[in-house]
Amino acid sequence: MEETISLPELFNILKKWFFMILMMMIFAVTIVGVVSYLVLTPVYQASTQILVSQDKVEQQPFNSQDIQTNLQLINTYNVIIKSPAILSIVFKKLDMDTTPAALTSKITVDSAQNSQVINISVTDTEPFKAVDIANTTVEVFKEEIQKLMKVDNVNILSPAEMAENPTPVKPNPKLNMAIAAVVGLMIGVGIAFLLEYLDTTIKGEQDVEELLELPILGLVSPISEKEMPTQASRQRRKKR
Repeated sequence: MEETISLPELFNILKKWFFMILMMMIFAVTIVGVVSYLVLTPVYQASTQILVSQDKVEQQPFNSQDIQTNLQLINTYNVIIKSPAILSIVFKKLDMDTTPAALTSKITVDSAQNSQVINISVTDTEPFKAVDIANTTVEVFKEEIQKLMKVDNVNILSPAEMAENPTPVKPNPKLNMAIAAVVGLMIGVGIAFLLEYLDTTIKGEQDVEELLELPILGLVSPISEKEMPTQASRQRRKKR
């Protein structure tokens, strides 16, 4: 016989285990909050932009071949920025106490579609280091690209700047705690339904009907202690 659960039964189960579900949510939020605020190291980000200008201005305002050439050039620049030819010089200039591979992992290079602007983002546990790495990288790239590709078409559009009160980009404690609340709620609800499924005790006439698959013909009402016959009343009934 297939077991089904009605909407009122669903609410009754949630009401019955509400305290346990609430405790699971609070526990999850507390653990994640402690880890986010006290355990995880804040990571800061600094960004800078460079503009790749054209060497010459064509008479025609729109040329698909020129656009494709510019896009290929920008894609090439994106690769060169994170290449050892650039980062090894940045590594030496800043006298960093890390490895070139670790420096590469801190730098992200991207550009918007059909745009000549390249965005360079750097993450680090120290905000001033992120700013130094970003600005040094674009300066070295601007100098070295003239030697590597014999071009002078790179301009620094906006250097990275140190904010007065830098805010870490990760971790995000509020977001993490919100996710933990949802996960804790799901776990609590899952445990509640699991406990109800594992509880096979008979609680009422409906459970008897489902277990025996027979209709209930009558019920025995509970008798209170006051209504129970005492030993003296039994003796009086026998004498009569």
